[in-house]
Amino acid sequence: MTFAEVVQQSWGPMMEGLQITIQLTFLSIIFGLALGLILALGKVYGWKPLRWLCTAFIEIIRGTPLLVQIFIIYFGLPPYGIRLSPLQAAVIAFSINSAAYQAEYLRGAIQSIPSGQMQAALSMGMSAWQGVLSIILPQALRRVIPPWTNEFIYLLKYTSLAYIIGTPELMGQARFVASRNYEYFQVYVLAALIYLGIVLVFSEVFSWIERRVRIPGFDYHS
Repeated sequence: MTFAEVVQQSWGPMMEGLQITIQLTFLSIIFGLALGLILALGKVYGWKPLRWLCTAFIEIIRGTPLLVQIFIIYFGLPPYGIRLSPLQAAVIAFSINSAAYQAEYLRGAIQSIPSGQMQAALSMGMSAWQGVLSIILPQALRRVIPPWTNEFIYLLKYTSLAYIIGTPELMGQARFVASRNYEYFQVYVLAALIYLGIVLVFSEVFSWIERRVRIPGFDYHS
């Protein structure tokens, strides 16, 4: 079977899988950002036990394999009465994993803002949280765009692990097609090319976003 025939035969199912891959990536990055922001704020501004708790959570998640986390959520929770679909389990696992990394990106960005800005906010009569939300976070979120972009790209590729628990994303569909036509090499090359194409597209999109929010003369990488 020629590569063109493989593409023709595989394109429909793999585009369906790509839709699920993108859905899985966006859901996980958004939920991960929300949880990561809570963890970052808790680690920077929380009282000591909360800082310890946030640090422990981050280190445990970053120190264990993502595949193990997926298995714990999908295979480990049913005995305790929690049964999730493959897609639900994948979203939860990827969101938690991404949150740990995003928390560290956000923490670094928050702590890179000069402390004098918070002091100025307090001197103007703002509360500490008003200063964080109105002055610190807007700048930190701009600074975190480059590492956040990398996290999105990594997460997009890591979603391929979801096929192991039966999620019909791009890799799962590639495996299904290959198991029927036995053209494993060509089908997986096609999957790799689709991943490459979508990564390049999103990289350009985020580069455009970074240029749009950049303040002239301000170095976000410092």
